[in-house]
Amino acid sequence: MTDPLSAGPFCRLGAIADILLVDDTAYNLRFLAHILNRRGYEVRKALSSAMALVAVQTRQPDLILLDVMMPEIDGYELCRRLKADPSTQAIPIIFLTALNEASEKVKAFRIGAADYITKPFQTEEVCARVNHQLELGRLQRQLAQQNHRLLQEQQRSEALLHNLLPDSIAHRLTHDPIGDRQPSETLADSFEAVTILFADITDFTAFASKMAPVTLVELLNRIFSRFDQLAEQYGLEKIKTIGDAYMVAGGIPEPRPDHSQDIARMALAMQSLVGQFKTPSGEPIRLRIGIHRGPVVGGVIGIKRLSYDLWGDTVNVASRMELYSEPGKIQVSEVVYEQLKQQFCLAPRGPIEVKGKGIMNTYWLLGEDADGLAIAT
Repeated sequence: MTDPLSAGPFCRLGAIADILLVDDTAYNLRFLAHILNRRGYEVRKALSSAMALVAVQTRQPDLILLDVMMPEIDGYELCRRLKADPSTQAIPIIFLTALNEASEKVKAFRIGAADYITKPFQTEEVCARVNHQLELGRLQRQLAQQNHRLLQEQQRSEALLHNLLPDSIAHRLTHDPIGDRQPSETLADSFEAVTILFADITDFTAFASKMAPVTLVELLNRIFSRFDQLAEQYGLEKIKTIGDAYMVAGGIPEPRPDHSQDIARMALAMQSLVGQFKTPSGEPIRLRIGIHRGPVVGGVIGIKRLSYDLWGDTVNVASRMELYSEPGKIQVSEVVYEQLKQQFCLAPRGPIEVKGKGIMNTYWLLGEDADGLAIAT
């Protein structure tokens, strides 16, 4: 004969589960505990609803088997209390009762029961229903863990996107994913006034040839990381690095009235900071910097390796200001001079020939006047 307490086809469990039995009849508790202990479950017993509440508060079980007919606090009321508490409402509850009327079952399910077993107990039925609820709980926990991991991955992806792109652009991309856009669609905006700074390291090619590649990259990383900190300090937008060149802009993607002034402050800070770094021969590293202001188009194009970039004649002129600058100096166009002359010290360089633009009047940015009075000579 088959042992009625041996594990049947439904009575398999890979991990120990904690089950709380609640019944005011000691025999029922012993019988059910014997069945479930033989299956490898950890079983705790409570002879009343009050004892059950203490047991749940001590350690939450994976499943509760709950008798309906009990003195003082019956099973229905205990179920209501557990389901009303956010900390215990997820615990599945199987009702145990001799009440077999459909109305009693409906009442049990309405107040949150997961299942309903009528007395006298059938061993295989108890095992099957217990296993079913524990498996559901396991799958629900697994799903919750997967959802948590997916949320963490999404948050990491969004954080990376915000690190690569301006916040407003990253926000738009998270609500309008690249994969949902057609190849003909672009994510770009026009801006009437943006100040652009280009900087490159003087004689970079010459001293770079004397350095090991890894050492050279580490040097550039240290320098450009400090520049990134300055951009953040002054509320500016780093656009990109190209070799030893660094590009930053003000007034984009969120317009602001003082972007030329903050670009000038960053340029002066860059010149001061870069002198702390040395070439292989021990000479201080120097920058050539150029600044121009005007309209641009800014945005993201393509669908892979996204980056935010700027286009327009203003970008070209700013690049020319850097190209025709001199080591250790900051050259600004006349339109930038007009923005800075009340607060900064500038000196006229005079007219210069700029490729593609002809003759342009440019100025050297020397410093910020601490008294707020310009010293332009």
